[in-house]
Amino acid sequence: MKILQVINSLNTGGAEKLLLEGIPLYAKKRMTMDILLLNGADTPFLIALKKQECCNIYSLGKGSVYNPFIILKLIPFLKKYDIIHVHLFPAQYFVVFAKLISFSKVPLIFTEHSTNNRRLESSMIKWIDKYIYKFYKRIICITEEVFKIIQKHSNLPKEKFSIIKNGVNVSVFKESTILNKNEIIPTFKLEHKVVIQVSSFQEPKDQPTLIKAMKHLPEYVKLILVGEGILRKECENLVRKLNLENRIFFLGIRTDVPQLLKSSDVVVLSSKYEGLSLASIEGMASGKPFIASNVPGLKEVVDGAGLLFPQGDEIALAEKITALITNEILYSKVAVACQSRALLYDINNMVEKHIALYQSIELNEKKIN
Repeated sequence: MKILQVINSLNTGGAEKLLLEGIPLYAKKRMTMDILLLNGADTPFLIALKKQECCNIYSLGKGSVYNPFIILKLIPFLKKYDIIHVHLFPAQYFVVFAKLISFSKVPLIFTEHSTNNRRLESSMIKWIDKYIYKFYKRIICITEEVFKIIQKHSNLPKEKFSIIKNGVNVSVFKESTILNKNEIIPTFKLEHKVVIQVSSFQEPKDQPTLIKAMKHLPEYVKLILVGEGILRKECENLVRKLNLENRIFFLGIRTDVPQLLKSSDVVVLSSKYEGLSLASIEGMASGKPFIASNVPGLKEVVDGAGLLFPQGDEIALAEKITALITNEILYSKVAVACQSRALLYDINNMVEKHIALYQSIELNEKKIN
């Protein structure tokens, strides 16, 4: 069985990270799985996948992923694989259009990674979205919440959906090495408490709430923000406006995230919403206490292990951080609970469920044909 994963690019993001970590595991299980990128520009994730030499990597160029000519470029690939597994928009649309104009019979699978997207809010686009979903043999939802939203939106029968939770390679984060704090930032000292958030600088991630929370924390608490995105400059301006330049540091894209998490004292994710946050699982797997906003996609993962705060409430977030760094018993209790919770989301569980789904679809196709 030959599987092709199709995604916009291997830029930073949860879906992209999932393929980076997952594809080598499928290869170890003797699955033939390749990846096709609408934009194949070099990124840290793409470079890391190439180094593993576990699959064929195809690129349709390095321009805009919204270029409609991509549809024509997709057609030859529909004839070479038994199943096409698609992630994210616009790949979700373009693969369907390519299938329609080529009369291909290859079965399509789509993974819905988020509880929210602009297409759900647009009355003009809703009907197109519903039409597109119909062409997928199976729609994988990464949480119950995602399933409820997309099933209602698409009005498709429940049998078209599978709930398979995303996962991370828990052992990588659990067993990573600890850096000295001055290896992270030269001015950091042993007595400093380091808070970290790993996320792209996009509107849903809401770094400003965490930045503002730093105003309510003592000088010895430092913050490192890992990631890139269109709102990074805006966040840097906010830091300057609040005179927090000596306490908040922007690290950009890093390939040593497991070590950074393991070397920090508290991990935070202040998002407005998530699908199923891989960053939250990674943070908990590191053995550090995790704090998240009480929103869909985070509450389900974190509640009962880490701490939750009302989304956008900078003072409540500061209080949660203070409680952890001033109470050793609470700190240890939350850290242990978080690491235990992360084990439920080990990527190997996800891989086994995907393989079972691929095999069932392949069997059904053989019966039909």
